[in-house]
Amino acid sequence: MKIARIRVHQALLPVVGGAYRMSHTTVEALDSTLVEIVTDDGRSGWGETCPLGPVYQPHHALGARAALEQMAPGLVGTEIESPRAFAARMDGLLAGHGYAKAALDTAVLDLLGRQLGVPVSTLLGGALVDSVPSYYSVIVGDPDVGARAAAEKVAAGYRRVQLKVGGRDLDRDVESVRATWDAIRGRARLAVDANRAMTAAHALQFDRLCADVPFTLEQPCAPVEEMESLRGRLVHPVFLDENTEDVATVLRVVAGGTADGFSFKVTRLGGPTRAAVARDLCALRSLPHTVDDAWGGDVIAAACVHLAATVDPRLLEGTWIAHDWVEGHYDDEHPVVVRDGRIAVPAGPGLGVRPDPDRLTPVATYD
Repeated sequence: MKIARIRVHQALLPVVGGAYRMSHTTVEALDSTLVEIVTDDGRSGWGETCPLGPVYQPHHALGARAALEQMAPGLVGTEIESPRAFAARMDGLLAGHGYAKAALDTAVLDLLGRQLGVPVSTLLGGALVDSVPSYYSVIVGDPDVGARAAAEKVAAGYRRVQLKVGGRDLDRDVESVRATWDAIRGRARLAVDANRAMTAAHALQFDRLCADVPFTLEQPCAPVEEMESLRGRLVHPVFLDENTEDVATVLRVVAGGTADGFSFKVTRLGGPTRAAVARDLCALRSLPHTVDDAWGGDVIAAACVHLAATVDPRLLEGTWIAHDWVEGHYDDEHPVVVRDGRIAVPAGPGLGVRPDPDRLTPVATYD
């Protein structure tokens, strides 16, 4: 089974409600890149990468498509033998740019799953469950409004709420934490995500001001060195998110005991194949983690759910998908959605979703 052509597509995903606000980033629409790999025997597989704007991480939509343009001509004619062999082939064509390679890795997994008649979760080690828990993200905003949104989502079945903080007065963030906890107390777990907005000093102060509220504190500071300096000084357990730019960093953090858990983004780690290595590193130390991505539609959502289904349920913190923030689907017959706080593992071989090309904008074809 050789690659005959690679098609690149674009999907514009407006944010429902007008804006998604975090500490340093506000986005009103996302630019997603979808990849379709077509083989010489007529099969096809799909992948997706959707950076959360150009400043959340060193990833952006035009960069993804430029990286695909660099790699795609050298991948045409490649025999698809295994995801790991394909990853090595990509590395031989371009250093770095894991978020672009992730779309191709996902497409290869989709292809192999369809060829073998098994779901992607089987290729990643085997599903342990038929559905995974999701969680809801409350954006930076008015404390009372956020608390009401959290309460509504918990009533709808979510058992974990992530509250965004940062980019404003510390007192306002503390107010949001207390309002949200009062709204969900005893019915759901709380994670507080600063998205790197705090200095180490601010993180320590924030931690003390909220010492009586149980939550996990996610990525308060930017550099991993600052995160390391907080170890043992905080009341709340700490998760890393943006620092986990590759599997080597995850290994460093696990070995050093810097974090109590992670919020993984599949495309940031280079795709499901490499994210599965991070999953296994966490399993060795019993570290909880999420399996998410920054944004995107049904394709990346399906990839995240397939990987999440292979995680030990006691270690899986949940899987966030953009379901609550975007309208419509690439595949109306097999949408990836949250129901009663959980996401069903897509059925069928491969990813279990097939985008409708008529809903996408063609960008380039390489053959």
